[in-house]
Amino acid sequence: MGSNSRRLLGVAAVAAAAVLGVSGCGSSAAAGDDTAAGDPQTLVLAAIPAEDSESLQQQYKLVAEVIEKETGHKVEFQNATDYSAVIEGQRAGKVQIAGYGPFSYITAKDSGVGTIPVAAPVKSASAKPGYQSYAITKGGSNIKSLSDFRGKTVCFVDPASTSGYLYPSAGLKELGIDPEKDVTPVFAGGHDASVLAVNSGQCDAGFAYDTIVDKVLVEKGQIKPGDIDVVWKSETIAASPIAISTDLSPELQAQLTAIFREQLNRPALVQAGVCADEDSCDLPEDVGYGYVPVEDSLYDGVRKVCEVTQAAACKN
Repeated sequence: MGSNSRRLLGVAAVAAAAVLGVSGCGSSAAAGDDTAAGDPQTLVLAAIPAEDSESLQQQYKLVAEVIEKETGHKVEFQNATDYSAVIEGQRAGKVQIAGYGPFSYITAKDSGVGTIPVAAPVKSASAKPGYQSYAITKGGSNIKSLSDFRGKTVCFVDPASTSGYLYPSAGLKELGIDPEKDVTPVFAGGHDASVLAVNSGQCDAGFAYDTIVDKVLVEKGQIKPGDIDVVWKSETIAASPIAISTDLSPELQAQLTAIFREQLNRPALVQAGVCADEDSCDLPEDVGYGYVPVEDSLYDGVRKVCEVTQAAACKN
């Protein structure tokens, strides 16, 4: 990023620790306990919270339990703090199941990481796997559109965030606004942090994904209706994929694919007796109905936005 970019206090240090954490913990879990087929006894599932959540491991508890029951492999959850930790963890063979954002997935895939997208969350059974990026301001601000962002302090999420940086950059560039030079960019480190920084006045404007603004932070009482104005919405972005490592045996890859595509949705979990009813199925916050199948081609739209923006992270 340009020299005028900065981060909210502590984000860089925590991100660096996350890279070390995924690498270190993953290797201790996966090394030396391979099965006869060459698959590790312990599968490392790594994901990045959309918000500063210490409960992410709890949110993935049901997912991990289903995988353990169906495969016989222990699942170790890794709560990564930045996208690079998951990418490099999977590249090094220390992460077998990765929860990527769309941008971080193509960054991994197109840089040679052996990974296959198998499923993505949807809000309802009839919904397509996708979401939007929002440009936001504090309620009542005189910033009324994306064109008003020029010269402002703008909160982004992470340089490798799809809805928190890549699509916002494309939107700004379409208006002739350079996201590095024509605004003062702040990388908040999380979608919630971006929204809360805008609400507190640390940033004049910012970006975050739709559900964190519309639902999650309101339900948690961290913002109230009217605190935040949405002044721009992106086109629909392909949903964040679960991607599995190609280092795993074909048999285990197929088994994991079937678990996410067929078993990790609310009706199937109730039918299997895992949940008493659909409302009690404790899936991650960004998973509404459950997971549905996706293919690599779904993310070609993200690749095209990379071509348009020429974002530095797209070239890594």
